[in-house]
Amino acid sequence: MSTQQVVIPTIEIPTLEKIETISIPLPTADVPFYTPMVVPPSDLEAKEEIETEASEETDKTVPQPGMTKFDIPGTDIEVPVPETEILVTATTTAVVSVAATLTATAAFKWAVTALKPILKTTWKKISQSKKKGSSEK
Repeated sequence: MSTQQVVIPTIEIPTLEKIETISIPLPTADVPFYTPMVVPPSDLEAKEEIETEASEETDKTVPQPGMTKFDIPGTDIEVPVPETEILVTATTTAVVSVAATLTATAAFKWAVTALKPILKTTWKKISQSKKKGSSEK
């Protein structure tokens, strides 16, 4: 037997250099301010009595666009009702969505009924072929 000398690798680590830290100044911000509002005292009264005029227009509600009022016979009640165009659009949308939902449900039920035997037969054939393939091995 020959003796071989074992060489142990060594690593030469370089000397560390001192890294100076960076000086970052603290952030500053312009703080918003407001001019204080002077509120008069609550016991302030007018020297002369001022009469206000009550107008009939302020008592009525402002009519909304697209709405009409319907008077219920025998009462003083007014009921707001949308205009005819809006009612026709909403009714048409509702009828079409219900018809589409009912049609899709019926079509899905028919498809399930028609495809169920086909899928069962296919599944049986696939599982039988897997059994035959695993028994041959």
